[in-house]
Amino acid sequence: MKNGLILFFSVILLSFSNACKKVEGPGGGATIKGIIQEQKYNALGNVIAEYPAANQSVYLIYGTADQFYDDDIKTSYDGSFVFNYLQKGTYTLFVYEDDSNQPSGKNVVKQTFEISTKGEVKDLGTINIKKL
Repeated sequence: MKNGLILFFSVILLSFSNACKKVEGPGGGATIKGIIQEQKYNALGNVIAEYPAANQSVYLIYGTADQFYDDDIKTSYDGSFVFNYLQKGTYTLFVYEDDSNQPSGKNVVKQTFEISTKGEVKDLGTINIKKL
């Protein structure tokens, strides 16, 4: 009886510890931030202007299980974006840029990175995208 009771509580304890495992996504204390900047090109392929990408969609994928985005946000007037309250783990951030060589007219610019500590602030810096 005593061994059965110990086994029962061990199984319960193991179940609770697995159920509390944190995965990528919301509910943590980490932050991802950066700036999206547009680069305007002329017909010769030279950059003729650079400016903040205001109201640009920025997408975030939690983990590596799929390629569909889990969260998105629009940049502010100065091209800045922030994703708050994230767990430790692997993330992929992506934005679309103009590309006349693609049938859709768009190309994906993406970065994959790790958040390794609970309150980490991951600054991705400035991400440049082409604007035709």
